[in-house]
Amino acid sequence: MLDQTTRAFLDAPNFAAVTTMLPSGQPMTQIMWVDHDGDHVLVNTEVGRQKFANVQHDPRVTLAVWDASNPHRYTEIRGRVVSTITGTEAREHIDRLSLKYNGAPYANPIETERVILEIEPTRVRSQT
Repeated sequence: MLDQTTRAFLDAPNFAAVTTMLPSGQPMTQIMWVDHDGDHVLVNTEVGRQKFANVQHDPRVTLAVWDASNPHRYTEIRGRVVSTITGTEAREHIDRLSLKYNGAPYANPIETERVILEIEPTRVRSQT
């Protein structure tokens, strides 16, 4: 479960470094938008992206979310992708994330189907 401090980091338009594991065992990190549903961290991607293939192979992920106004304040979340959501819900979710971060609906081309990765935290540590 996410504590109040971590939820605050995820509610604000703070970016996250999301690390997944390539099939070779090499870590791969991208800077991404993040959200939560109270219990899970939510990351939205496309089914054709490498990070989606990575979590299908190995569901372990780590996220580092830092305060946009003070990067010395951060939260680290380690966990596992426990489910995925596609379809209309995933498409609407990327629009909500875009509004949060950009103030407008998502305008980038969508090459494959959108998917929400629901991440169950196994360890949370914050520096505030």
